[in-house]
Amino acid sequence: MSSNIVFDGHNDVLTRILKSGGVDATKAFLTGDKGHIDLPKAKAGGFGGGFFAIWIPTENTLDDDFEAMKAEQYDIGLPNPVGVKNAVQIAMEEAAILIRLEELGALKICRTAAEISACLEGGTMAAIMHMEGAEAIDADLHALEVFYRAGLRSIGPVWSRPTIFGAGVPFRFPGSPDTGPGLTEHGAKLVRRCNALRIMVDLSHITEKGFWDIARLSDAPLVATHSNAHALCPHVRNLTDKQLAAIAESDGMVGINFAAAFLREDGRMLSDVPLEQMLRHFDHLIERLGEDRVGFGSDFDGAVVPQAIGNAAGLPALIDAMRGHGYDEALIAKLCHGNWLRVLENTWGK
Repeated sequence: MSSNIVFDGHNDVLTRILKSGGVDATKAFLTGDKGHIDLPKAKAGGFGGGFFAIWIPTENTLDDDFEAMKAEQYDIGLPNPVGVKNAVQIAMEEAAILIRLEELGALKICRTAAEISACLEGGTMAAIMHMEGAEAIDADLHALEVFYRAGLRSIGPVWSRPTIFGAGVPFRFPGSPDTGPGLTEHGAKLVRRCNALRIMVDLSHITEKGFWDIARLSDAPLVATHSNAHALCPHVRNLTDKQLAAIAESDGMVGINFAAAFLREDGRMLSDVPLEQMLRHFDHLIERLGEDRVGFGSDFDGAVVPQAIGNAAGLPALIDAMRGHGYDEALIAKLCHGNWLRVLENTWGK
């Protein structure tokens, strides 16, 4: 396996395809389209797969939020909660898109770390079915059981929106991640059932109180699939050094988010982010977590990313910058894919 093949902690491909026509629009993924990730871009950039998020769109468009996030300061309120019936319908559509992509031979839905390794070795895109925000999961967790059988192996109890399980952080800069309440009783039940099923629980987007609730409850490694260092960018979406210490103690990991607003010291959603700024986040997280607990969490197709990367085809630019920064091939291999394989095996089992 090449040291620089990338397995990534987060993308929003399924939502992008949903908005462009749903299941009927999946063939464009094979030939190339306007998104950050498709098969031609993946092959050009060494993108080997990652977490494919099922996400329920907001009432307003994220483009409006991203425009507001260009300001020097901003505080975008949390969207309204989404009812489970509406959420289930959308989640089913996005899961069907992922399944259709597998039918078309574009990727394989992986349920074990060994399956991911085999895909990376063999050149097939590896996909984890992930749920970003658990709006589609009912209080009795019946839907969790069904989605698990369909391939769900990772879930975030919240996106930046309240659910019956807990509260998410708003898009605010500057600010602390301590923005609201923690897990509800339903949230505690969800975490315990995910532990029993060995579904990874994603800590990105949750409030600091929710983070500590999960840290106390969970018997699995603590993982934030797409978050950055609050010490370098004081956005509420980023993780404090105290949170990073808890992740390290649990032998978990963090996937670095490519979203400009979570990288830049000024918190602005502007794409002129030098790769050196991304490397500062890598350095900080490696210092706090160790070389075995940091990876990629691009947020491709769900964010404004540095123009020096642009899309999945531009990943080699970041890897070249890592080499120029002094990272050796062994460390690059860990950051690109090895650390994700390690933590997934430790969470899911072999």
